[in-house]
Order: sequence, then C-alpha cells, then structure tokens
Amino acid sequence: MLMLACGVMAVAQEVKTYAFVERDSTLYLDVWTPATPRADRAAVLAVFGGGFVNGERDNGLQRSIGQLLSKRGFTVVSIDYRLGLKDTARTKQYHGIKGLQQMFQYCIDIAVEDCAAAVAWVCAHADSLQIDTSRLVLTGSSAGAITVLQLDWCRANGMEQASALPSGWRPAAVVSYSGAIMSHGKPTWKTPPAPTMLMHGTKDKIVAYKKFPPVLSYGIYGAKKVHKQMLKQGFPCWFVRFEGLGHEVASWLPGSVDFFCGFVNQALEGRVTSLDATMEDSRLVPTKWSNMNLKDLYAE
Repeated sequence: MLMLACGVMAVAQEVKTYAFVERDSTLYLDVWTPATPRADRAAVLAVFGGGFVNGERDNGLQRSIGQLLSKRGFTVVSIDYRLGLKDTARTKQYHGIKGLQQMFQYCIDIAVEDCAAAVAWVCAHADSLQIDTSRLVLTGSSAGAITVLQLDWCRANGMEQASALPSGWRPAAVVSYSGAIMSHGKPTWKTPPAPTMLMHGTKDKIVAYKKFPPVLSYGIYGAKKVHKQMLKQGFPCWFVRFEGLGHEVASWLPGSVDFFCGFVNQALEGRVTSLDATMEDSRLVPTKWSNMNLKDLYAE
C-alpha cells in the first residue's frame, strides 16, 4: 500500500510525495505523473546535487526536471538521500588526503544505499505508479550524478551498497551530469553496466573531469576516466565533453531535454552504441563554477 504523505496539483501533471525508507529520519520521494504517459511506461529517477552537504528533492532544478520530463510522458521520481557532509561532528574527524577520501567514501556510500532503497520502493509499487521497472532510467546532477553512477557500478560488482536493489534489476540507462565513480584503482565492472551517458566540463574542479586526487589510485574517477574504462571493457557509453566549462554542466538537464530523450529512447530500444563528442550550447556559458574547486565549494 502506498504511504501518501502529501499531494499537490501542477498544470498538466500530478505530483505526490511518499515516504520510502526510515533512516535517522524519514526519507521521501516526489512522483510526477504525466498527463499523457508514454506507451512503454518508462520512468526517470532523478537525484539532486549539492556536494553531499545541501540540496533538496524539490528544489528549483528538480522541479524543472519533473515538469519537463513528465511533459514528455515519463513518470519522474525525485528522491531524498542522506547528506553525509551535513554532520559537522562527523566530518571534523577526517584529516589530510586519507581522511578526505574516507569522508567522501562515507557520503557516497550512504547516498547509494538510499538511492537503492528508493529504486526498491519504486519497483515494489510499480503497478500503482503504472510504470515498467525494466524501463527505469537513473539520472543525477553533481553529487546526484556520482550517486547514480556509483549505484550502477556497485550493482554490477555485487557490492553491499546496492544490496537493496531487487534481484536481477538493472537500470534501463544512466545519465550523468558532472558525475564520477569512487574506486580503489580504476573502476571496472564484473557484469555489464547500464547504457551510460556522461556529460562533463573539461575545467570542472568540483567533480574532477579526470580524477581526484590525481596522483593516488584511490579516489574519485571523473567522466573522462570512466569513459575510458567503459570503452576498454567494451561497454556502450556516450561521452560528451564541454571544452572550457566547469561545473555549470551539472545543471544542464533542463536545457538538454531533447538530447536526454534521444539517448534514453535509443537505450530503451536496445540500440545504444558509443559516442565521443565535444558539444557547445550557447545557453551554457562559463560562470563562477568554471573556476571553483572543492575548497571554494565548501567554504561557501
């Protein structure tokens, strides 16, 4: 039975909020039901960004994603997850590069666990939501993009963080806006990942385009490295770089709905190949995010 917390009406779409898991507090998700659903009952689970320190499932970007994609016929699910860097008492115990690695690993792990729990809830309520869970796409921005990439990587490698996922389930596709994978050594996949699209600015210093820290094997591998590893293992992947841009790319989904849908439609039809492209969009211009790094981000 669905646990309805509250509900509001939006023009041409219905938005309802449900509790999906109990952690230290209750985590919720918003479901955007399209006025005219796609015939294939595809859905998108979207994860917000915010550096694992802030952000909300119903912030402006998430609302835009819900509105735009539900108008395209997708059921859209925007989720809560625990923000590991909000716990200042915990973060103060980490020191130096090793401590920074451990801190990010903790933040990513709990976000992945919560995302897996959200997927499990959606799958358990698929009939009521009127979706086909084999056609559930994962997408995220920044920390959210790290979360969805890491979740599929953990799933493909049978890792504990993804254990809440239904047995045998795999995303129909994963779409990452400025995401990465945290790994001891270059990421590899024991079983195939979902068809994946990676979008990243070449000057991104918040979620590194290549890797952070650059000289150690244990770290956060950005889109350039993840793409290289996927190609090496023969997995389909679209890699789109934005020369000269930084973390602005993280919020590009509302400006790239056609591109997003093009990739997802191909994935849903089982005909995704590989793409390596440099893209420009006149609406996506350098801002303060082009030069900001992690220190700047957390000093704000």
